Amino acid sequence: MIINTFSRRTPKKLIAFSLLAGVLAACGSAGPPTIPATTLPAPEQVTLTPAPPVATVNGEPISAESFNIHLAQYRAAQAETGTLLASENIEQLVLDDLISRLLLVQGAREQGYSLDEATVDQRLATVIEQAGGQGAFDAWLAEQGYTAETFRQELAVEIEAGWMRTELTNAVPLSAEQVLARQILLTDRAAAERLLGQLESGTPFEQVARNNDTQGLGYLGWFPRGYLLQPAVEETAFALQPGEFSGIVETSLGFHLIEVLDQDPDRLLNPQARLGLQMQALADWLAEHRAQSTIEIFLP
Repeated sequence: MIINTFSRRTPKKLIAFSLLAGVLAACGSAGPPTIPATTLPAPEQVTLTPAPPVATVNGEPISAESFNIHLAQYRAAQAETGTLLASENIEQLVLDDLISRLLLVQGAREQGYSLDEATVDQRLATVIEQAGGQGAFDAWLAEQGYTAETFRQELAVEIEAGWMRTELTNAVPLSAEQVLARQILLTDRAAAERLLGQLESGTPFEQVARNNDTQGLGYLGWFPRGYLLQPAVEETAFALQPGEFSGIVETSLGFHLIEVLDQDPDRLLNPQARLGLQMQALADWLAEHRAQSTIEIFLP
């Protein structure tokens, strides 16, 4: 459940007091005036109120300081690559990423992961070494808007979130049921119906594909469930037996005719396919946990 709750809070004003000691002159005295001893009251102790969080995830805050640092880094990276669009709500993009990160941290803790200071120290030493030494690292901290303490806190959060990401991605198996398929993709139904008629009259799929896809772009190769961007194509392919072709499958891309060449109930995933399944597993986990969490957002 996400609650958008923007509240403007007025910071307390800091009041400075200036105390003047009265100087009493000695009447009729030829010497210098006498200044009596004065006991000054102890200065008022003022405690600065920390900035309110930009969001909370299941009651755990995301600080304004962390948000502002990540927002500045995002803007700098986008400006450097020239991909920043004025229409993008980059504040929401950054906040969504921080919410996802905190959900992963909470998931790691629920799984029993406990981060110790020795691990943080070791990782910090590695970062300093990679930066080129303490001096270069301190300069980088200042450039990025970190203090030594805030960077250590951010590093600890990244370690916890990274542990959970690794757990989720490693859970994706090395092999899975797969099919080997190809397709003919057309932009209008009339053309698809004409080619389907050729297939149904006995023209080999390979010949029809060669005549209408001279660059071989319709070859899909081996793929598991959950890999293709068009679920309807994938579902159709897994419903076919080797040597069978489909009817017309309509998607946002156009009209597909699909043939399955082979199938394997337990084939080793190629690196690209496994990476795709790992990314999908992570996205599915985050979507599920967002839906189950109480998320309050305080950005305007």
